[in-house]
Amino acid sequence: MKFTPILLAGALSLAVSPGTDSALAQGSKPGVERLYIFNCGEGRAGDISRWSPGVNEGKSMDFVDSCYLIKHAQGWLLWDTGVADAIAAMPDGQAPSDPRATHWRRPKTLAAQLEQLGLKPSDIKYVAVSHTHPDHIGNVTLFPQSMLLVQKAEYDWPSPLGPRFKPEQPATKLDGDHDVFGETSARAGAERRQGQDNRLDAAHGRGDGEREGAALDQSRQSATRRPKAVARILRVRLHVPTW
Repeated sequence: MKFTPILLAGALSLAVSPGTDSALAQGSKPGVERLYIFNCGEGRAGDISRWSPGVNEGKSMDFVDSCYLIKHAQGWLLWDTGVADAIAAMPDGQAPSDPRATHWRRPKTLAAQLEQLGLKPSDIKYVAVSHTHPDHIGNVTLFPQSMLLVQKAEYDWPSPLGPRFKPEQPATKLDGDHDVFGETSARAGAERRQGQDNRLDAAHGRGDGEREGAALDQSRQSATRRPKAVARILRVRLHVPTW
């Protein structure tokens, strides 16, 4: 198994304060130490025009679902949880009822990948979710003791399937930026694109937001080709163990 760091993208974003530069220049130890990427699902969309009506009709596309683990001096933070681990036990993956949607497979569970780093779900202090699509929150229940970081608009958005999170799950409902560790090395907040707040519409695929949501997810695919740039942004050491 190979872990590589990539850009974090979505309706909830992580960032490093520009002020970190001066701290590093003075020889201070950065709070963020390492960034890992997990394979949290692989999928193939049957027709990507469902996210861009009138464009790319009938064309399929491969997707990579990634989760990101940040090692910080104050604890571990997991960004997104991918599609449900249960899909790993499905020989043919999870086929959608709509053939235009994404057929998901999971080569390895999130729990197993944590274990390869010597970690248990109970070791994770924070779980941050970019938005509440199933391919991002599929394993939140693995972390019942972790503090969930989620935009309030995402948490409260009604679902025909019922509540996305268990009421006993500790949660911090955000409304904009949030300094996760209290020292500006990592911030969770609402990402704004082209000056407009996309926390709700882009995440849930309503109207023009559906195309924006697709752009957010598709941007993650190209981001996998920029690990060194991402490491510079987060000021972390690349850690690429191969098992």
